[in-house]
Amino acid sequence: MKKLVILFLVTSAIFFAGCSHPVENTIVCVQLDPLDKVFTEESYFVENFDTAAVAKGETATFQFVIKSSYPIQGLKIEAGNLINGDRQIVATEKAFVGYIRAGNHTGFHGSHSKDAIFPVSDLYPDCLQEIDYMDVAPMQNQPMWIGYTIPHDAVSGNYSATLVFSGKVNGKKFKITKQVNAKVYPVTLPEQTLWVTNWWSGDFSKMNNHEPVEPYSDRYWELLTSLAHVMRDHGQNTYLLPGWSSLCNIEFNGTQFTFDFTNFDKMVELFIREGGLKRIEGGHLAGHGAGGMDGIYRGFIVYVPKIGSLPFDHDTTQLFLSQFLPALYSHLETKGWNKMYVQHVGDEPFEADASLYIRIAEFVKRHMPGIPIIEAMGSRKYTNTLDIWVAILGHYHHNHAFYCERQDAGDEVWFYTCCGPQDNYANRFLEHPLIQTRFLHWINYRYGATGYLHWGYNQWNTNKTNDAAARYDWPAGDAWIVYPAEGKVYSSIRLKAMRDGIADYELLKLLEQKSPDKAKELASAVIKNFDSYNSNVRAFRLTRVKLLEWLSE
Repeated sequence: MKKLVILFLVTSAIFFAGCSHPVENTIVCVQLDPLDKVFTEESYFVENFDTAAVAKGETATFQFVIKSSYPIQGLKIEAGNLINGDRQIVATEKAFVGYIRAGNHTGFHGSHSKDAIFPVSDLYPDCLQEIDYMDVAPMQNQPMWIGYTIPHDAVSGNYSATLVFSGKVNGKKFKITKQVNAKVYPVTLPEQTLWVTNWWSGDFSKMNNHEPVEPYSDRYWELLTSLAHVMRDHGQNTYLLPGWSSLCNIEFNGTQFTFDFTNFDKMVELFIREGGLKRIEGGHLAGHGAGGMDGIYRGFIVYVPKIGSLPFDHDTTQLFLSQFLPALYSHLETKGWNKMYVQHVGDEPFEADASLYIRIAEFVKRHMPGIPIIEAMGSRKYTNTLDIWVAILGHYHHNHAFYCERQDAGDEVWFYTCCGPQDNYANRFLEHPLIQTRFLHWINYRYGATGYLHWGYNQWNTNKTNDAAARYDWPAGDAWIVYPAEGKVYSSIRLKAMRDGIADYELLKLLEQKSPDKAKELASAVIKNFDSYNSNVRAFRLTRVKLLEWLSE
């Protein structure tokens, strides 16, 4: 049920201390769909009282916006338990949605999406600030986010919870009471099968009062644990490890390399314990290199610890790799991690790199038999070399038949997004409707990709304030999807949309086991094509209800 609410039309009882009657024309507090972005310029809202429809294991989320003609001091959120008879579910998410300036937009790798949103202020709601209270300026929209993670053993049925928003206006206390409703279906979210990796940065200075953090110090492991919890709670199960020169203690005496895997072990064990790791991505062995003063591009260059960057055919490179790869392989077998390990060679190789890349990959496979090679790339030249293809979404679109052939041959196929593709493709950009970030994993299901990769989890820019959500000249939202706080990170509404999209994928896979035709029908209703979607939030919610109802039959 929805209702148009004009600013300052009071829609709920707002009582001030010492007053026995509602005070009008002061505050508005409205419930909105969590997939709606609330912009600072908005002055009216369509109130949404819809019941959240969820499976066991999912999170029922609710969004409210509050606005006052006077400053609000000490705005607080109190989230009562979701209640069904004597059964109760506690709130697991409670945050104020913070705004960030975009700074950069799409357009340099394509055109703007037809659905892109460009507010006059250039301010976008994104960061979920988990703080006790917030002061709100007059006439400022302040979105608020509340979530309830439904236990896997919860009893299905209808639940309701009471929310209280309180603070002071003009020195007087106020309290606004709202009720939210959730329907828990007799469906349990299965264990995640979709592979998801977001590449993280170990520069934790912004989580440490802007002071550098020594790699592998006690503080480093403490902050990494905090980061791992957020990644785990939002569906990440695959982790790229740092470069071998920093992660492993490697020594060289001129003829013999020695390897100490202590930090490697500690990191993998931390991610297994704290981050839900199911797959290890071995760091890239090589990278794009340039020539000398002539500027001629010379393909991949291998970084040899204690030596520097060298061509693959250099004697020292061959010596290093011929000792390192068998040592790593033996260590993985000893730890029992060889079945969950995949290896990168070099990120996004060009067409011209194919011959050299294939030689390096074959060298890896000789010394690490059975270890899959994974890479983000877009060329057919790597057939019979790659085991896990990670195609950028646009290339996946235009070469879908080829990637289906690779799957038929036994390879895995994922896709990735970054600063591209742009145009009308779904992505994580701030300017995109939030629902299209969720659609990334509907695309996974619709077209059969079994994994998703993004390079920018916390690749924060170098300024101290993060006053704009862009790094270099890339579009806002590309470089990070979490925000730094002292000793921790805050999630974002985009990361929540990603998490919920992963759940959608698993529920569609579950329905496929019962009725492939029904699963295909629902996915096709949402994803018309790789770059064409039904982004109507109301229509999406109805599709989600149908998904849960069919699974309940």
